Amino acid sequence: MSTTSAGSSSIVRDIERVSPELVQAAGKFQAAILADVNGRRGAVHGRVKPLNPKMKVAGPAVTVEVRQGDNLAIHAALAVAKPGDVIVVDGKGDVSCALIGEIMATQAQASGIAGIIIDAAVRDSHELAAGDYPVFSAGLNPCGPTKSVAGTVNMPISLGGTTVRPGDLVVGDADGVVIIAKEDVERIVPLAQQKVDSEAARIAAIKKGDGRAKWLEKALQDAGMLGEGEAL
Repeated sequence: MSTTSAGSSSIVRDIERVSPELVQAAGKFQAAILADVNGRRGAVHGRVKPLNPKMKVAGPAVTVEVRQGDNLAIHAALAVAKPGDVIVVDGKGDVSCALIGEIMATQAQASGIAGIIIDAAVRDSHELAAGDYPVFSAGLNPCGPTKSVAGTVNMPISLGGTTVRPGDLVVGDADGVVIIAKEDVERIVPLAQQKVDSEAARIAAIKKGDGRAKWLEKALQDAGMLGEGEAL
């Protein structure tokens, strides 16, 4: 049965994207920094990881939902995605067969697509991990997919427990993937820079011998681990 009603389309071609300028500004930060300043929200389940820890990607999401084991909708996304986009696939965490391999990744790279993130399995992992094109997945499997079941392109999805809407910012690196709502990116960028500066200052202080966090004793008291006025 189709996932859409008769006469309706499950492929949305025109979406509002986070701007290239904001992608560039946010993409210089670690996914961890962005997740922290986003209220510790937006991080995708840790099963979704880069095939090579050196891989990093940032760009607006082209969202795809598929039935487990079928990649028909991913082929549609490859056809409608624009240069700089990141294809983000809700594969339900299923790793019983691969949804993409070297051929589809090569097509995506040749089309200018910034990267592919799939909550499912991929194959040809040796070739993909040895290359410079960012591919993130939930696992590996040599079995290939079917191409016969309707999915959706550029509709809201859930990626590893995190909501992703078309055009939202996607940033992935060695730690995993974070999603930032497109309307929040402009606000998040200066907060990310402030956190980077704060962490750099803290690391410098630690290296000079100031090893104890100044907030620790109050936090322990608030949690009931230390009594009022008690110190470590």
